[in-house]
Amino acid sequence: MDHSVQLLGISNAIVDILAHVDADFLEQIGAVPGSMTLVDMDRAREIYSQMGPATEMSGGSVANTVAGFANLGGSGAYIGRVKADQLGGIFNHDMRSLGIDVRLDAARDGAPTARSLILITADGQRTMQTYLGACTELGVADITPESVGTPKAMLIEGYVWDLPEGPDLTAKAIKIAKQNGTTVALSLSDSFCVERHRDSFEHAVRNGVDIVVADEDEVNALVGAESFDDALEALDDYDNLFAMTRSDKGSVIVHGDEKIVQPATPVDEVVDTTGAGDAYTAGFLYGWVNDMPLAECAKIGTFCGTTVIQQLGARIEPGLLDHYS
Repeated sequence: MDHSVQLLGISNAIVDILAHVDADFLEQIGAVPGSMTLVDMDRAREIYSQMGPATEMSGGSVANTVAGFANLGGSGAYIGRVKADQLGGIFNHDMRSLGIDVRLDAARDGAPTARSLILITADGQRTMQTYLGACTELGVADITPESVGTPKAMLIEGYVWDLPEGPDLTAKAIKIAKQNGTTVALSLSDSFCVERHRDSFEHAVRNGVDIVVADEDEVNALVGAESFDDALEALDDYDNLFAMTRSDKGSVIVHGDEKIVQPATPVDEVVDTTGAGDAYTAGFLYGWVNDMPLAECAKIGTFCGTTVIQQLGARIEPGLLDHYS
């Protein structure tokens, strides 16, 4: 199969608006530190008006991964819904400036483009106030043989299952991918998302998904385990490749009888944990699509995740691999 690009991402298209704040600001707006809260448009505008200087860039978990993947030197494409408004223009321009093939045109009507107000405190913790808007309008009609194409790998965001047509559009995307010889990867997004859709996720993992990328809490939720050791035992019953991050415990890769434990890299200061898992996934999949051994994929993923937590924002910068050894 002649693959059109190396990686296609399907996800909620969100503009990240990042700003440093103090604990008093979080208390002032009634936000629990480290939480992610869904807000309506009016509330998003109110909080934004109280924030100080901010950085805006295309975001959302899988969009961050595809952007990072492109900056590592990979070829990427993206399917997600934005509106033809200011933030929608920022999202699409940002992705296209990285050489990413944005497969959907911005919508002329409907809800405004989604945005996540990412409030970063001095300890590097992120607290998010998120308005989903236009990204919830991604639908089955957007998933076609033309929009999917023939990527070597397709990465689907678990949060897509929360969309009104999410389960149906992901099933359609997986069917097209399998017909085209595309490897399907699934990001589990967060443990609460897994709990909301466990049966549907389990069905997808058993019927079409080849690679699962997740943190240990998400894997525990998927297999119904109380501990990571119990989860590892449960994975004996799966044929999939699992790439699992464990924060300061590093990561573990499991594929059949092969098990790789990759230690974390100590850092002097954590600036912002935003997108650490997304960066790991970008590095891991970059290694995978370039046919590197799984141990090397895990090392590149760790290098990318470690770099991102020492900077503001989730973006892997171009040329990062020049410093990899």
